[in-house]
Amino acid sequence: MNVGDRHYRTIWLSDDGRSVDIIDQRWLPHDFRIERIGTVAGIATAIRDMWVRGAPLIGVTAAYGVAMQMADDASDAALDAVWETLHETRPTAINLRWALDEMRRFLRPLPTEQRGAAAYRRASEIADEDVGLNRAIGENGLTIIKAIAARKQKGEPVNILTHCNAGWLATVDYGTATAPIYLATEAGIPVHVYVDETRPRNQGAQLTAWEMAGHGVPHTLIVDNAGGHLMQRGAIDMVIVGTDRTTADGDVCNKIGTYLKALAAADNDVPFYVALPSPTIDWTVHDGLAEIPIEQRSADEVSLVWGKTAAGEIAQVRISPETTPAANPAFDVTPARLVTGLITERGVAKASREGLKQMFPERA
Repeated sequence: MNVGDRHYRTIWLSDDGRSVDIIDQRWLPHDFRIERIGTVAGIATAIRDMWVRGAPLIGVTAAYGVAMQMADDASDAALDAVWETLHETRPTAINLRWALDEMRRFLRPLPTEQRGAAAYRRASEIADEDVGLNRAIGENGLTIIKAIAARKQKGEPVNILTHCNAGWLATVDYGTATAPIYLATEAGIPVHVYVDETRPRNQGAQLTAWEMAGHGVPHTLIVDNAGGHLMQRGAIDMVIVGTDRTTADGDVCNKIGTYLKALAAADNDVPFYVALPSPTIDWTVHDGLAEIPIEQRSADEVSLVWGKTAAGEIAQVRISPETTPAANPAFDVTPARLVTGLITERGVAKASREGLKQMFPERA
């Protein structure tokens, strides 16, 4: 996507051929900063502290981290060690494990002297593949938006509710949940996006809204608890969210608060779609509530917020008493029964074991 008049991906190989440059998302929407990372420790910090975030982007970033390790030490022991170091950074997003497994599977048979260059090549391929997957998700989701638009009065927008940020900032480009929105906008289909603020880190307010503004998509920021109210009044035509891990039976793990949106959508007959590339499917897990680990993040993310002061300074302020403890589960699980469909790169699948096997028969 473009920032101003220049096209950016969220991560790319630096001109030194070894480091990567990333869009440092901690400072958005107030400041657009590029950060260069050249060590495995730096990659781990960027993932853990959410300089980069979003399941697909986390996976690609980790792949480049493996490549950096192979450039320094390409032994089997180093390959296993970097897998462990990066895997522990974010336990919920399955793309992280998928990318690490793929890099190790690809590199293990190679002679150690070939692993450095091969690792960078494979990491770059994974990044390009992510862009292709997301573009295909956009095309498949676009058919849904077109069908809704055809039932509305001419010029009346399709009203879409999002949660968190499943945009291009969460991937290498296009995004998952936002890809259909961007393609609809480019096709001249009027859409309007209601952007959940997404407490506690406010990825909707800070990232999705920034994306929508930059791409010229009409949008309105709402507090998290307003979504059900809007659905009750017929103001929402569809919900599209992303996911950090989807089970083989169609349960969806996504940013905390997604489950409540799905419940409200079901109660008001609003279609609830989840957009995801196939690496986000965990074929080894069936019961999302029982089997998916839920990341518990720092209480400071709940008690403290970042913002821009009237003086133009980016500052952090406390919003709760200093003596009040806070809990911060980062994700929740939406049961498959509440999901209208899973928008994948191959088409829209039913959120069920049968639906996913029909879409991906090679995994059956």
